[in-house]
Amino acid sequence: MEFIANNMAPIMFAGLICFLLLGFPVAFSLGACGLFFAVVGIELGVLPEALMQALPLRIYGIMQNETLLAIPFFTLMGLILERSGMAEDLLDTVGQLFGPIRGGVAIAVILVGAMLAATTGVVAASVISMGLISLPIMLRYGYDRRIASGVIAASGTLAQIIPPSLVLIILADQLGRSVGDLYKGAFLPGFMLVGFYMLMVFAIAIFKPAMVPALPPEARSLKEKDGSSGLMSLLVLTILCVGVSVFAAHNMTTIHSWLTGEVVEKVAKDETIVFAMCFGVALAFVAASINRITGMGLLSHVAEKVTFVLIPPLLLIFLVLGTIFLGIATPTEGGAMGALGAMILAVSRKRLSYQLLRQALVGTTKLSCFVLFILIGATVFGLTFQGVDGPLWVEHLLSDLPGGQLGFLILVNIMVFFLAFFLDFFELSFIVVPLLAPVADKLGIDLIWFGVLLAVNMQTSFMHPPFGFALFFLRSVAPDKEYTDKLTKKRIAPVTTNQIYMGAIPFLCIQLLMVGLIIAFPGIVSSGLDEKVVYDLDAIREQMEADMPAPVDFDNPFMEQQQQQQNASSPDTADEDPMKALQDSMAK
Repeated sequence: MEFIANNMAPIMFAGLICFLLLGFPVAFSLGACGLFFAVVGIELGVLPEALMQALPLRIYGIMQNETLLAIPFFTLMGLILERSGMAEDLLDTVGQLFGPIRGGVAIAVILVGAMLAATTGVVAASVISMGLISLPIMLRYGYDRRIASGVIAASGTLAQIIPPSLVLIILADQLGRSVGDLYKGAFLPGFMLVGFYMLMVFAIAIFKPAMVPALPPEARSLKEKDGSSGLMSLLVLTILCVGVSVFAAHNMTTIHSWLTGEVVEKVAKDETIVFAMCFGVALAFVAASINRITGMGLLSHVAEKVTFVLIPPLLLIFLVLGTIFLGIATPTEGGAMGALGAMILAVSRKRLSYQLLRQALVGTTKLSCFVLFILIGATVFGLTFQGVDGPLWVEHLLSDLPGGQLGFLILVNIMVFFLAFFLDFFELSFIVVPLLAPVADKLGIDLIWFGVLLAVNMQTSFMHPPFGFALFFLRSVAPDKEYTDKLTKKRIAPVTTNQIYMGAIPFLCIQLLMVGLIIAFPGIVSSGLDEKVVYDLDAIREQMEADMPAPVDFDNPFMEQQQQQQNASSPDTADEDPMKALQDSMAK
């Protein structure tokens, strides 16, 4: 018994691993393990009984946490958008736009995946939508099944790292940091992943062109009535909008000074990006609207259609991320506005029915309850684990590693990578992150940077063969039997599970490369954050002392008023200051 009492923390952690390996649900494994070892600890005298009285307060604290309200809002927004037809329009238009080049459909899937990630934040919605819409097209025109599967799964997982990501909300809550700061830090890494995915497709198109063929001419429906491409007009409009955005970014301090009426010397980077993008998008929307209303023919039909297809997701991105980055709304308020915007978009497309809304609400309720039950179980486990000095055991275990910060980061990322084979990001966030965060903080690691690093690593949990959830989602919509294509009437071979797994491995390696780049170049994350304000405490103290009133002589408290009355230059001065007149009368 003495051995158990002295090693309660490692025994408790090993017990949790055994529960999970036996296949029990994570939420109940955490709660049962916490309660069981709490009883054992109380019987052995390791834990005081009074400690368990804090458990109800902690659970009520979870229910009162406003940050976690963003989870159902963003989930509802994603599920409604999945059924509103926005993803279908985006994939059709962008796929037609890039279709004439080799790998064009794959590039379109990556770009649309990034836009869906920035509007939904839900991996399942992105993977299922793109799997249903783009996979048949890629199979129809001869794409290699491994490339097609890998591109769809990897693009769907972008919802894990590109804001508004659910994992970033949970990590912010567990790390005790601002959700907005994690969003800002994850902005650049997320879009770097988009660039790496596209570079990989370009490389395949150069060295293995048969794996990613271009769309044949008969499949290109996006063109003018006279048969021309109409792309020159779109190119001119794009260059003009980008030029306006760059000009606005370079003159952002002047624009802010004009808007606020005060001299603004510096504007935050994220605010500059949002405002500059708004200028470019607004110009494109105004030009397309004038062209449609007046029929002047300033833009081609292709340029007009592409503009109006891109406006709804861009508007949602600004409504959610723009308001958060500008400090207008909290992430919870941004999620609520995003959910409302998704409903309005569905109504405008005549897609919002009672059945759709009911399905979205049921799905949102299930996911939210899943997250909260895991969090409650993790709270029960964490309370007991803290009572037996578990965090101290973890700190001694990890802080004495050779290599200091670098050794800690390498070990932690290897551990998270392998745990991701068996646990999803919810479970990793609630079980592992609370143990690692105090050690990282003590080692001097910025927790915002650490949270983004873990988020990129946890993204691999969706791509791990054979347990990756993105692979499961794609398997559920990919054809598992030979079928006849409706358009070409050809027999199409099925997509095997092994092909899905093989297609995921190259993109999994890219995600691991991103983890290494963030460790090697911390500025990838920190450059997106606001600069920390450094206060000169000595100057503040001197200013406070200068602003303090003169001490009062309590032996003659009215001496100051008498002196002021004697030094008054005009009898009208007292009349101008009623308080001074009252003081003078009291002195007399």
